[in-house]
Amino acid sequence: MAKNILSGLFGKKKDDGAGPEPAPPKKGLFARLSEGLSKSSGKLSSDVAALFTKKKLDEETLGALEELLIAADLGVATAAKVAEMLARDRFDKDVSDEDVRAALAKIVAETLAPLEAPLAVDRAKKPHVILMTGVNGSGKTTTIGKLAAKFKADGLSVTLAAGDTFRAAAIEQLAAWGARTGAPVVAREPGADAAGLAFDALLEAKRKGTDVLIVDTAGRLQNKRELMDELAKIVRVLKKIDATAPHDVLLVLDATVGQNALSQAEAFREIAGVTGLVMTKLDGTARGGVLVALGEKFKLPIHYIGVGETIDDLQPFRAMSFARALTGLNSEEASGAVND
Repeated sequence: MAKNILSGLFGKKKDDGAGPEPAPPKKGLFARLSEGLSKSSGKLSSDVAALFTKKKLDEETLGALEELLIAADLGVATAAKVAEMLARDRFDKDVSDEDVRAALAKIVAETLAPLEAPLAVDRAKKPHVILMTGVNGSGKTTTIGKLAAKFKADGLSVTLAAGDTFRAAAIEQLAAWGARTGAPVVAREPGADAAGLAFDALLEAKRKGTDVLIVDTAGRLQNKRELMDELAKIVRVLKKIDATAPHDVLLVLDATVGQNALSQAEAFREIAGVTGLVMTKLDGTARGGVLVALGEKFKLPIHYIGVGETIDDLQPFRAMSFARALTGLNSEEASGAVND
């Protein structure tokens, strides 16, 4: 059933080779990640190459490198660590752009490795409640749909709650994802009380013995106090039914907004008690380095990253794979390690 859903949602199944024109082999995870991050890695690689062309490393070049990395949204702390590492190991020696990218990949991987965190569904909860947060336009509703498809493919039953009652378009979009994935959607008319809807959705999911309940929420940060009150109310009513709910509070961030993602993370962490991150649209920007700055500052678990439109492009986060793809180190050795 799940395979049929995914096939209908994300295109035709790959040809098994029996026909005269078999489909090309499916790309591996690392290949898709590298392709998705090509704008970020291409910009970063070209900027580093312009700075380092087999020249001796001196104070002036180190300063220029730090400025370059900060401008690439990697954050001040990461830029300083890379410069410090190169100064310690290669100062007054010849250094190439490959040396710099390798050092950057090492620092990025070390920074983000502790934040690798698969999104683990507790099958004993019935349901495991996931509260989704993020500003309008971040890709939150699409991410909910992709997560629903992934959970269904894993044999889990899913209910969706259209808790962004402020926007009719959000309700309609979630209803469409529910139809495509075979996940029932609890929805009300636009303007309905979001907390009451979440309460009803949890009661229904418990009655049906559903494995996962994903609750969408509004994302209008310009009304911060109103949003804070609404999210707090949703959490309160969920706890009336299950004192441990919500079990995850995920924040969906759009990579194309660059450094603005940091202020969004700060606000939603305060408002909703965020427990983990999903970063979308990494394929649409050269600002993918902002994920490093987010990890450095907030130390929140990173569950998924989005590098394209299909279900396979919402990938579980892997620090080493991300670091090598971001810095353009697309070696066969890296590809093999990622797919093991």
